[in-house]
Amino acid sequence: MIKLFKVKEKQREQAENASGGPPVKKQSAGELRLHKDISELNLPKSCTITFPNGKDDLMNFEVSIRPDDGFYLGGTFLFTFQVSPIYPHEAPKVKCKTKVYHPNIDLEGNVCLNILREDWKPVLNINTVIYGLYHLFTEPNSEDPLNHEAATVLRENPKLFESNVRRAMAGGYVGQTFFPRCM
Repeated sequence: MIKLFKVKEKQREQAENASGGPPVKKQSAGELRLHKDISELNLPKSCTITFPNGKDDLMNFEVSIRPDDGFYLGGTFLFTFQVSPIYPHEAPKVKCKTKVYHPNIDLEGNVCLNILREDWKPVLNINTVIYGLYHLFTEPNSEDPLNHEAATVLRENPKLFESNVRRAMAGGYVGQTFFPRCM
């Protein structure tokens, strides 16, 4: 029985290579699902997606978010996505490349978003993740922080938080930390 599968596999490979060209790279199930997700994207106007390695590398891409409401209005924030070959059974790895003063994003770019961790389910998709990231900028969550200092200021003094966000986005210091301009 096992030999039969090996023979079938060899026949399939020979048929694929019969054209004389290089062997065709098979797409993983994750790549196929990601291709479907990307073709069905329905992003807000303030979000864009780019493929820095070209369209041949769908598993690594960048999303730019420009919030049109809230504390972060006018800023532009860049996120990198690394998608596993076993996607959607594993959430994509998302990092914020823009240094930002935010309760749910630490200074190294790690993002605290429940659907990227314990609440990830295979029925979720890239569109859902992007909307979740967008929502972090319109409604920051001080109850589940990565940047505890920013979360405390947001909870206890929203006006000071807004001032800190504006200073950081304009390119300045908040406490001892410098934030490059992102407006």
